[in-house]
Amino acid sequence: MEEMEEELKCPVCGSFYREPIILPCSHNLCQACARNILVQTPDSESPQSRRASGSAVSDYDYLDLDKMSLYSEADSGYGSYGGFASAPTTPCQKSPNGVRVFPPAAPPPPAALAPPPPPRNACLTCPQCHRSLVLDERGLRGFPRNRLLEGVIDRYQQGRAAALRCQLCEKAPKEAAVMCEQCDVFYCDPCRLRCHPPRGPLAKHRLVPPAQGRVSRRLSPRKISTCTDHELENHSMYCVQCKSPVCYQCLEEGKHSSHEVKALGAMWKLHKSQLSQALNGLSDRAKEAKEFLVQLRNMVQQIQENSVEFEACLVAQCDALIDALNRRKAQLLSRVNKEHEHKLKVVRDQISHCTVKLRQTTGLMEYCLEVIKENDPSGFLQISDALIRRVHLTEDQWGKGTLTPRMTTDFDLNLDNAPLLQSIHQLDFVQMKVSSPVPAPPILQLEECCTHNNSATLSWKQPPLSTVQVEGYILELDDGNGGQFREVYVGKETMCTVDGLHFNSTYSARVKAFNKSGVSPYSKTLVLQTSEGALL
Repeated sequence: MEEMEEELKCPVCGSFYREPIILPCSHNLCQACARNILVQTPDSESPQSRRASGSAVSDYDYLDLDKMSLYSEADSGYGSYGGFASAPTTPCQKSPNGVRVFPPAAPPPPAALAPPPPPRNACLTCPQCHRSLVLDERGLRGFPRNRLLEGVIDRYQQGRAAALRCQLCEKAPKEAAVMCEQCDVFYCDPCRLRCHPPRGPLAKHRLVPPAQGRVSRRLSPRKISTCTDHELENHSMYCVQCKSPVCYQCLEEGKHSSHEVKALGAMWKLHKSQLSQALNGLSDRAKEAKEFLVQLRNMVQQIQENSVEFEACLVAQCDALIDALNRRKAQLLSRVNKEHEHKLKVVRDQISHCTVKLRQTTGLMEYCLEVIKENDPSGFLQISDALIRRVHLTEDQWGKGTLTPRMTTDFDLNLDNAPLLQSIHQLDFVQMKVSSPVPAPPILQLEECCTHNNSATLSWKQPPLSTVQVEGYILELDDGNGGQFREVYVGKETMCTVDGLHFNSTYSARVKAFNKSGVSPYSKTLVLQTSEGALL
């Protein structure tokens, strides 16, 4: 019931319709709201001059006047249509849904102060479809009263289980304390004191408890719809050409005398039947939309779950790469440490060897100097040859690479990380786009499925809101005795006729769709009954 509330609210004031009238475009307006958005337009003013006028502001200035949809008198039966008129220069107000509402025009100046105004006609623009019409001499009385909508609103307000609320509270409506039978409005105590004081004409109004007011609303007799042209006559016929109810007087002397008319009750039943059939189709679409919404909500939950799972997998893969890199780093650092120790050992061994050798050389040199100091020629010559050979031999030993370092200070290791860096930069998902999902189960079109003799024709379609690509369908039938299903058709067509079935047998049929991602679930099972025998 709550979803219907928007259908029961006026597009101008945003509240429930009060005394709604039906415009020729089939939209509704409160009678007071229609009176508020009336615009006076001069008779002599042409559409070109209205468009050329730069000082006036159009009521719906965002519309293109050349693209206006116009009704003729024969189309509506309620008056001739014209273009948009320029609005008065007074500032306009806005209703809750954004429709502009112009305040009542100021009274004209005295005749002595200003010249008499040119003749003007009232122009009304529908706030929903923005179609414009010029009212005739009857004004708003030329539009029929929507009694049916009033009854629906009354039943809707009476059927709400919540406590009755004040209809004049601006923000959060308080619980109603009284109802005025004459005003037909529910008031809370503050709003009653402010808007309905017990003085003047309001002192004669009868205030009743809200529950009693609801009962009086429900028991109040509904007024019978009367003809707009002949207010004393009730509608008794239906004009097929004008698509509106008419009375007998309209047929005798009105403009409907030459039109085709039908009985009001017969057309009422016919239109009820047509509306019921249309509602059946709309109900199927609404059911499909609900199922689709459930599917979308499940997709939201599945996307969240898949996102958490995918993020965990991605973090685990990156952590595994980091762990492998850390392990490799430790191995490379170990090799660097071994090379470091090897170089130190070689250099230290060379230092030790050179130190020993230098000590020996220094000792030989000191010994030779002491020998040279001796003045005994015979004793010197006895050892001089051997000393000379030892000095030359020691000198030769220092000249065979002994004074060259056996190890360099540089590390002969070079880490080639360019390929790994390139691989890290190129690290990406193998498949960026998610593969298309499997199709939704097809829908068997019952109105096109039938049997003739021992043949069965089946038709199906994809759900109207499904955007998944389908490559083909698989139709299955059982054996006519409740046995296993078997494939009778595989292809892209959405209709198939199966011949050679048994007479007087009951078959069950189902269909499924498939694409590259997989196969959809089965459709609902359809039961078909073949003929008892061959028919012509």
